[in-house]
This record gives sequence, structure tokens and C-alpha cells, in this order.
Amino acid sequence: MVVGFVAILTIFCNLYILLMNLGSYHKNHHFQPSEIIITVLSVTNIVYQILTYLWMTMDLLSVTCLIDCLFNTLIMLLINSLRCTLVWTTAFLSFFYSTKLVIEPIHCYTKIQEGILKHAPTVLLVIVFFSFASCFPAILVLSRNNQTGSYDCSTMISNETPGLIYVGFYTAISDIIPGLIMMKSSISITVHLAIHLHHMKANTNGFRGPKLGSEMRVIRMIMALVVVYLFFLIADLVVLYRSTINRDNLSYTTGLVSSIYTSTSSFILIYGKKAHWKELIHIYNQFVGEYHCIRCMRCPEKKVSPPH
Repeated sequence: MVVGFVAILTIFCNLYILLMNLGSYHKNHHFQPSEIIITVLSVTNIVYQILTYLWMTMDLLSVTCLIDCLFNTLIMLLINSLRCTLVWTTAFLSFFYSTKLVIEPIHCYTKIQEGILKHAPTVLLVIVFFSFASCFPAILVLSRNNQTGSYDCSTMISNETPGLIYVGFYTAISDIIPGLIMMKSSISITVHLAIHLHHMKANTNGFRGPKLGSEMRVIRMIMALVVVYLFFLIADLVVLYRSTINRDNLSYTTGLVSSIYTSTSSFILIYGKKAHWKELIHIYNQFVGEYHCIRCMRCPEKKVSPPH
């Protein structure tokens, strides 16, 4: 029930992001690179959430593995592929904003960064292809866990050497490396933000605080995404260790952790775009205003004063 509620919240948030991005496309007749990345991230979130809930439902209904093993295996491979796509796309988004916000002309890889950012759709296609390709070798090391006397259709990896090697490989490419990219991006943004704020305060002689506007909102969004991912990474590694080494059935815990991560990251993505956030608050206030008993739950809306 908890996962179902979180899944509905995730799908709502990502559908909202998609509709807002499509509205922006119809207005400007083109997508910004950040909008392309966020759109792909939203679509991946929706499909990943639906498949995760389907997988948990199948595992609950098919206690004795009545569903075909091949079908179950394909569903799990798709989930792992989408999960890898989701994490790498989030890492690419943090890399994108860190490169946009932080100007580092001295570094030798600046040209490579510019080339990557100019071909964002191509990079996203490579991420999707790489994610699916990296999960297909799992077919060779899949096994049913019938060793404990109970059927466990949700356990994929065997406790033999090939299975453990693949677990290490998959953990590195889907958890560790994207996490390092996010950490590098967040540290780079934090350091250069501190330097930038120091220079701005020095230029104003300390009489007034510096204002960054939309840039500060984007920085908070990236920092929040990194913090949420670190919590998700810790929980995922604990679940992976217990399911691989101790052979515990933690499929429901995995689904719950993944659902909370996707819903939280989707909400943060909405906050990162000021227009999206203001429209969401306006829709929420309209909905709450229809009912007298919950009107006290309305959120304050910032109104822009007309220029004098």
C-alpha cells in the first residue's frame, strides 16, 4: 500500500513535468538541453515505477513461481536497466548544471565538456544503450534461489563466483561511478559558489547580501538531488549485501526504497524550475480552496509587483 501511494505520487509529479516541458516546447518551438535531460528522466521515472510495482505484484501473487521464469527475468532486467538509466541521467543532469554554472577555462577537458553538452540527445541515447547492454550479461548468471526450501522468484543472482563478479560490476557502473560524478559536480558547484559569493560581497562592501535568483534555486536542486541519492545509495548497498550474501528476500524493501527515491527526486526537479513550482503551488491552492475544511492548508504564493 505504501509503495502504491508513492508510485501514484511519482507518476503525478513526472507527468506534470512532462506536460510543463511540452507546453514550453509549443511556446518556444524547441527544447533546451536541460529540458531534454529532465524529460528523459521523467519518462524513465514513470516506466521504472510502473515496472517496479508490477514486479512486486507478480512476486506477491506468484508465491510458488507460477509465472514463467523467463518473463520474470525479463521484467527484472528491464527494471535494472531503467534503474541504471535513471541514475546515469541524474548524474548527467548534475554534470550539465555544474558545467553551466562553473566556468573553468583553464582545465584541459573544457572542450570535451562543451562537446558533451552540445550533443545532449546523443549522450542520453548512449546512456540508455549502455544501461541495457550492461544488464544483458545477467542472463548468464541468473538462478532461482531454491536452496532455502522456499521459492524466491525475486532473487536473480547466484552466490557462485560469476554471480558475485557481476554484482560487483553492476554496483560499480550503476551506483558508485554515477555517485562519484554527482559528488564531483556538487563539490565543484559548492566551491565556486563560495568564491562567487565572496567576490560579490566584497564588491558591495558588505552593505547588502548578494542575490543569485534562479541560479541559487538550481544549485539547491542539484545539492538536494545529490543528498537524496546518497541516502538511496546507502540503503541500496545494504539491501544488495543482504540479498546477495545472506540470501534474504528484500524485494519489497527494494521496491519501497526505489519508489521513495524516484518520488523525492521528481519533486526536487519540479522545485528546480521556478515556473513549474509556481504553477504547481497555484494548482494546489486552487484544489485546496474548493474545500472549506482544508483551506487552512493553502500555501502562500509570491506575487510579482508591477514595475514602477
